[in-house]
Parts: sequence; C-alpha cells; structure tokens
Amino acid sequence: MDAKDILGLPKTPFPSSQEKKPRTQKDSQRKPDGVSREVYALTGGLAPLMPSLDASHLKRRSQSDNEKITWQWLPFTSSARTDNLQLYHWVRVVNGVPPTGDYSFAKYNKSVDILKYTDEEYEKYMTDPMWTKEETDQLFDLCERFDLRFIVIADRFPSDRSVEELKSRYYAVSRALLVARALSAGDVSGHPLVKEPYNFTQEVERKRLLSSVLSQTKLQERKDAEILVEAKRITESRLIAKAAEEAELAANANTIPEVNEKSATGDVSVSPTSNAVSSSPLVTPPTSIADSAAIPPSLRMHRVYLRTNALDQMIQAASSSAGLRTMKRVEQTLQELVCHVKPRVPTKAVCAEHVELRKEILSLLNLQKQLQYKEAEASGRDTGYVETPGTPKRSLRGDQDRPFIPDSVSFGGERAGKRDQKRKAPGRYLDTPPSPPQSKRPRKLKTADG
Repeated sequence: MDAKDILGLPKTPFPSSQEKKPRTQKDSQRKPDGVSREVYALTGGLAPLMPSLDASHLKRRSQSDNEKITWQWLPFTSSARTDNLQLYHWVRVVNGVPPTGDYSFAKYNKSVDILKYTDEEYEKYMTDPMWTKEETDQLFDLCERFDLRFIVIADRFPSDRSVEELKSRYYAVSRALLVARALSAGDVSGHPLVKEPYNFTQEVERKRLLSSVLSQTKLQERKDAEILVEAKRITESRLIAKAAEEAELAANANTIPEVNEKSATGDVSVSPTSNAVSSSPLVTPPTSIADSAAIPPSLRMHRVYLRTNALDQMIQAASSSAGLRTMKRVEQTLQELVCHVKPRVPTKAVCAEHVELRKEILSLLNLQKQLQYKEAEASGRDTGYVETPGTPKRSLRGDQDRPFIPDSVSFGGERAGKRDQKRKAPGRYLDTPPSPPQSKRPRKLKTADG
C-alpha cells in the first residue's frame, strides 16, 4: 500500500510533459594557452591577431575546369653552352602546350671579361724577362676558362709558378693593356686595376703572417694579447705624460712674462739690499721636480690617480711624526681659522697650499709646547722646583701639618672627620708658606718570615 492507495488515486504513470528532458551537451572547447580563465569565460575565446590563412593562398586563382596540367619528359638546350648539347628534363605542360624560351638557369651563367692582346701589343707593352709569350698566353687562356680562380689556375698551370706570381703577371698585363688603349691617362685613372695595382711583396708578406697567426698555440695567443694590452697601457701613459708636460710648459710660459712685468714696473727708490736681491738672476725651480717630490711614491708610478687620495697620503706623510691628539688640535686650529679640514676644490695648487698650512700649524703647536716647557722651567727655578709640562701639579703642602684623625671611629664618624678636614684645611693653612717637597721614603721590602 502506498500514498495513492490511501488517497484513492489511480495508479498511472506521470505525464510525459513532466518527465525530465535530457540536457543537450555543449561542445567542450579547450581554453587556449596564454588566456586567463576569467577572460575566456567572458569572451568565449579571443579572435586571432594574425590571419590563419596564408596570403599567397588568397591571391592564387582557382584552376578552371578546362585547364589540364601534365608533366612531360622533353629535351632542352641552354644558351650557356657553346656545344649545343641537348638534354632532357621534366617540364610542366598546360593543356598540351610545352613551354618555350631559354633554359631557366642559363641566366646564372656569368663570366669574366678577359682582355685579349695582339702580338704587336705584347711586343710593345708587355714584354717581361721572367715570362715568355707562351706562358702568358697559357695564363690568359686558363683565366678565361676558370674565371680567375687562381688556385685552380695554379694547379693547372704547366710550369711551377706560385699563385702570387700568376696574379702579378695577369694584373700587370691587363693594366698595361688598359693604359695603352686609352686615349688619355685620365680616362682609366678611376679603373680598379690602375687605381690600386697589385702588390706582389705585400701579398706574400700578408699570407706569411696569416699562416703564422693560424699556426699559433693557445699559449702564444694569450701572450700576444697580454703584449697588446701592455703596449696600449704604455701608449696611454706616454700620451698623458706628454699632455702634462705641455700643460706645465704653458703655465711656466705664462708666469715668466708676469714676473718680468712686475720687475719692469717696480719703484725706482728702493733700498740697496733690495737692489742687490733684484739684481741677482731669477732662478725658479722647475715645477715638475717639486710636484714629483710632493706626490707620494706610491702614486707617482700610477700617473693617473684621484687628487683627494693623493691629498690624504700627503697629509699623512707631512704629519707622520705627530700623534692623534696633535692632529685633532691641527683640525681645531683649521676650524678656528675658518678653513675646511679638506679642500672642497682639490686642485694641485690648493692641495699644495693646504699641506703647507698644516705643516705651519704643526710648527706653531710645537713652538707653543716648547714655550710652555720653558715657562714652567723658569717658574720652577724661581721656587726651587722644576715642573715638566703635561704632568699634574703636586700639592706643596707638607704632610706633617695635617690634623690627626683617629681610626677607631665608625663609618659615619670617619666621613664626618674627612668632611671637617676638607672644610678646615684651607682656613688653617692660608698664611703658612708652602713647604718644599719631601723626598719619598724608601719602601720597605717584606721579608719571607713576616
């Protein structure tokens, strides 16, 4: 019994309209590479950027029904041959009409135009003691036959001649024939054979060097590369040194007229001493020697360096004997003189003046230290005690006048006694003269028993 029996409904199947219709399956297309899933879901794919058909297929005309194409074995001749040889090949025939005309590959038959000479021209312009007329005729026949392929010509030549000799003879005869047949020398001056004649010696030397280069080992190639790099470096260093010397000579030439003008425009009423000094010849030390002496030897060998690096090394060399505190005092003095610790524009003249200023400041500090030492020595001589500069001053009060403080007191009492001692000591000993320093007692050595 089911629900239909309970409700009294007939047991009939559901109508066909209520039956589920099968879903039509869509043609599944694979997502192309390079397209994201979201873009493919929105657009259903992208149109191709380039046409899928070849452009030549679009221009090609469709064959008509009445056109019949066949391939036939037909004879042919070529204009490139002089013996009228007849050969056969397959030919595309349209509607039974064979193609006419010359062989399609005959257009590639290119030959070199070889000049021909007569016996009279040879005797007049082309005689050579190293060559006979028969050898020259054979050479020109082979050049015409093999289109100036001199390797093949040298192999086929009857006598033992090198490739360079064959080239030299051919180009010399052709050049002489062109000049002899020309109406004037200007007509053939632009011809390659006349403009650039063949050089037998240079060609032999070129091939010799080429063979030596090609026969080198890896080690020899590496050595040659190192030699070339070293030669390039030497050339650049010489150019730099030459430019520096020219600049120094120009600077000296500019400074000498200025000195002469100053001496010429000087006052007439001068002292005898100044006349004596000015009458002496002006001797100026060469600037190159002074500059080379100022430059550190570690940088002198490089020839190319940074001026700031040279300045640092020059400062270190000038202040090598000074300590760290002295260097700080030099920098403080520079700041007091409103000078930069390092020049902002480190030219050669500025760096030299900066180093000279540092040396003068070091000399000033040394003089100040010696002055302090002398003053301390003089004051100590007056009081009977000599103090060395830089040492802490010892108290001149004697230890025998200090008040006695007992040790058997508490910590608070001891501190109070010390505080009273500090307070009362200046008032009690203001009128007493300073006592001379006491000699130190010798320290007792502890014995092994005690």
